Order: sequence, then C-alpha cells, then structure tokens
Amino acid sequence: MVAESTQDIEEDTTTSQGGTTGTGSGSATGAAGKGQGRLKKKTKRVISDVIVHVYASFNNTLINVTDVKGNTLAWATAGGCGFRGSRKSTPFAGQVAAGKAIQKARELYGAESAEVRIYGPGPGRDASVRAVRDVVQITAIFDVTGIPFNGCRAPKARRV
Repeated sequence: MVAESTQDIEEDTTTSQGGTTGTGSGSATGAAGKGQGRLKKKTKRVISDVIVHVYASFNNTLINVTDVKGNTLAWATAGGCGFRGSRKSTPFAGQVAAGKAIQKARELYGAESAEVRIYGPGPGRDASVRAVRDVVQITAIFDVTGIPFNGCRAPKARRV
C-alpha cells in the first residue's frame, strides 16, 4: 500500500578549490590542489500516498502534509500565506493554505492521493478539504478532534 520510490538525478557538482595563498609574494602553493569535477547522483523520493493534517482553530488554519510514517513533507498556514487579523480566520484563508501545502508536496514528491485528518472546530475545515480535493485524489477523511470523556473539573458553583 505504501508507494514510495526513488529517482536518480544527475547533478554536476564541480567546484574549484584552491587559489593563491600566501602574503603578498604571489606564491601559488594552493593552485596545485584544485579539485577535480565529479558527477554526483542525488536520489529524489517519490511518495504517491500522503496524509494531510488540517488543524483548524478559530484564529488560524495550519496544514501539514506528511508521508504515512509521519515525516513532514510540506506545510503551510493561513498566516504564512499573507492573511492577517480577522482575515486569517476565514474559510478562504484555509483554502489558500491547503492548496499551497498540497501543491508543494505534489511538486517535490509527486503526491497523487491523500488521506485527510481534520482537527479542531475552526472555519477552515471544509474549505481546506475542498482545496486538497482539487489537487489530489482523497482516499479518506477522518475527524480526529479530541472529545473529552469526562472533561475537566467544573468550576465552583457561583453564590449570588
């Protein structure tokens, strides 16, 4: 079920080291130590299945795209997308943040399908899911908002 592969990318990493060393005399002792250009292979991870974590609070919406192990691949927030003040806590801000995060994960890692986990009561919940749906295919949606079984102790009764 986990679809992760690697692609080899050839990158030329020629560096010229050395130069002249010494003080004012013009000695070229470092010129003989020039580095030879070499070809280095980089591997690019291709992850087709990702998990999109949406934390929707009343003040902001945070989007975190991870692989199935939980390693972060990309993230975005409504505040980081340029929204400030009361505009930061709108559905449109959550939509823009989710679109930015999932697009980045798709470009860097080739994400094709996503599982969405929503946490919190904020206004960016549904809009962020719609933004993810526009970029990748959604396989499952979970609401992982914590529900207290007994909750915190109630405050002392008021005497008036």
